[in-house]
Amino acid sequence: QVHLVESGGGLVQPGGSLTISCAASGVINPFHKINWYRQAPGKEREWVASIASVGKIKDYAESMKDRLTISRVGAENTVYLRMNSLTPEDTAVYYCNYAAIDGNYWGQGTQLTVSS
Repeated sequence: QVHLVESGGGLVQPGGSLTISCAASGVINPFHKINWYRQAPGKEREWVASIASVGKIKDYAESMKDRLTISRVGAENTVYLRMNSLTPEDTAVYYCNYAAIDGNYWGQGTQLTVSS
């Protein structure tokens, strides 16, 4: 069993930055990917970023890669996503995801609203 808890969302002004986090508990293989997805109102959920291999492999959505930094501190099962130059189009619920052998796990999400 894996449990994922996101935190750090909130209201941010356009142009601002925010770091959200995902605390994972349970049987986590540090070499497997932990992913961030987001879902904006009325849109499908989309992949944002991934981190694997104890933080050595990082991937970002092409449209966002210049504004994102995903990180994982050592062997901790907490993954951070730093987002810069936020725009209203970044408003969404951000979800943490871990694909394990026994299932695909999701957190409850954290809401980011970008508005002036």
